[in-house]
Amino acid sequence: MSLQMSIRPRTESSGRLQFFVLILSLFAGLVAVGILFLASGVDPFYAIGKIFSGSFGSFYGFKETITKAIPLILIGTGLTLAFNGKFWNIGAEGQLLMGAAFGTWVALTLGPILPKPVVIPLMFLAGFLGGAILGFIPAWFKVSFGINEVISTLMLNYIAFEIVQFLIVGPWKGVTQHGYPYTDEFPPSAQLDYFPGSRIHMFTLILALLIVVAMYLMVYRTKFGYEIRVIGENPEAGRYAGINFFKTLILVMVLSGGLAGIAGVGEVAGIHHRLSYPGNISAGYGFTAIIVAWLAKLNPLMTIFSGLFFAGILVGGDAIQISLNLPAATVEVFNGILLFFLIMGDFFTRNRIVFHRKGE
Repeated sequence: MSLQMSIRPRTESSGRLQFFVLILSLFAGLVAVGILFLASGVDPFYAIGKIFSGSFGSFYGFKETITKAIPLILIGTGLTLAFNGKFWNIGAEGQLLMGAAFGTWVALTLGPILPKPVVIPLMFLAGFLGGAILGFIPAWFKVSFGINEVISTLMLNYIAFEIVQFLIVGPWKGVTQHGYPYTDEFPPSAQLDYFPGSRIHMFTLILALLIVVAMYLMVYRTKFGYEIRVIGENPEAGRYAGINFFKTLILVMVLSGGLAGIAGVGEVAGIHHRLSYPGNISAGYGFTAIIVAWLAKLNPLMTIFSGLFFAGILVGGDAIQISLNLPAATVEVFNGILLFFLIMGDFFTRNRIVFHRKGE
């Protein structure tokens, strides 16, 4: 009798299996990236080595890696909350931009008249509010009208993009920028301090690490975190247990969007010191953070390490664009391939392939 193949869910998935599959997924992804480099006429060992040596092989590269890891950690942590509740938030890029816009308003209006210890916290609170609003909208659509959150969060990215574009070429266009579409430079009271000899804005880094710990404790040590995980793992059990889906999903997306908004404030107050083109404010952090959350296995604490890993790819990707004359999209392809293999790995930690005789 002929053999047939079927896919069956695993009754349990040990930590050892998950770790082994994660390592195997990353290795397979790097092999696939290597094949892509080879097809482009580039030595894959040299290219991949150049990526990681450019980001972790020097003190300067490592400082730049930490700088780019800050928004990835913040956004990735927020996405772990949403993904744990099976709410697929693809709108972190827009939430980051709205946070940057709200923070900019505080910098331009209150920065010239208030001291720094007041302005900086107000900017981050405003940024959280901006991101939270853009997180609230698709959550409300989802629980009230059943609208697919993938579509609504994705579409809101474009709305946020256009709002920022409108502001920098319209009412907020800087009078000191010689006609360029930027706001005026933030006053000193609205600019974050750096770690000496780097672009690491210390306030945002410390805030990100504190938020990671707080979100980890919330997810795994509180009733609210338990409700998030129950909704994600077994919605019917959640309804039977009397969990309020409306309140839970709304709060999850307010937090998820708000953390992306905080990341946006960190970028404009710590790096650019003005609001400018959306592509200048974010190097695709909102989309890369999806992979950060996935590599972290939806554990907020692990986003520190996965955020550093993908920040290293961003920094190293800039290095190979210059040294190997590769297109800017190389890094995006790299990240997309890794995400594909990480999703495949997650599938096999939840399911197994079984061969059996036909008819059995």
